[in-house]
Amino acid sequence: MEEDVFDRWAMLIRERTGVEIPRERHSFLATGLARRMRATGVDDPEDYYRWLTRGPGAAVEWSALVDLLTVQETRFYRDPQGLGLLRRYCRDEAPGGSRALQVLSAGCATGEEAYTLALVLEEAFGGGRGYAVTGTDISLGALAVARRGEYPAMRLSRLPRSLRDNGVEPVGEARWRIAERIRRRVCFVQMNLLTDDPVTLPPLDVVYCQNVLIYFARRQRERLVRRLADWLRPGGLMILGGGEFLPASLAGLHRVGGEDVLAFSKEAS
Repeated sequence: MEEDVFDRWAMLIRERTGVEIPRERHSFLATGLARRMRATGVDDPEDYYRWLTRGPGAAVEWSALVDLLTVQETRFYRDPQGLGLLRRYCRDEAPGGSRALQVLSAGCATGEEAYTLALVLEEAFGGGRGYAVTGTDISLGALAVARRGEYPAMRLSRLPRSLRDNGVEPVGEARWRIAERIRRRVCFVQMNLLTDDPVTLPPLDVVYCQNVLIYFARRQRERLVRRLADWLRPGGLMILGGGEFLPASLAGLHRVGGEDVLAFSKEAS
């Protein structure tokens, strides 16, 4: 793939999804495009580009390409430090009242993170309080997996035994499924975090965003963090991936949780 062709595709992906594909990932993009062209029977890259931007059925094929190019690296219980902070927040700082605690799993991929949050909340509240987790991702294919809530046993290897025993059930040889009472607390929505209007989201108490910001340019990272902060209620908690992004300053937010976790609390208005 020539540099000008790469730049054209990278710009299209950046404009539509916000995802940055640097030139050192040239082969990753070229391989993904070649796979989709073979699958659709299109031989000419220019014809494929025109189809994606102007042709009939472009939305369906664009979704398939995004599924292929969006890195969906995730696992259960990926960030023990952040989850420990979430437990402390539930115990000491979560707002009182009868309403359900609202939690966002931003860029949830195939759902392991969203279900981990639900399992931690179930344990923290012990059935004494309602909660709801919304998982968002740009990939329809990943969300289809998430909604099934069924995973091979190896994907649960890092999940603490107490959480697994309380909310995961065997469904066959070396396969497990999230218990129905947990799945009822979790919904999944397709969403581009940078551009989509969050009309489907309630005011949030917790935003959990792991391994997402690294795929965006710095300016877009700052914009995304500010968007996520805007969706938080006063007193709400935002947990990012450790070492992922540390802004110089974010008005209305202050750092919490110590050095081993990157998290912010939204100041009361």
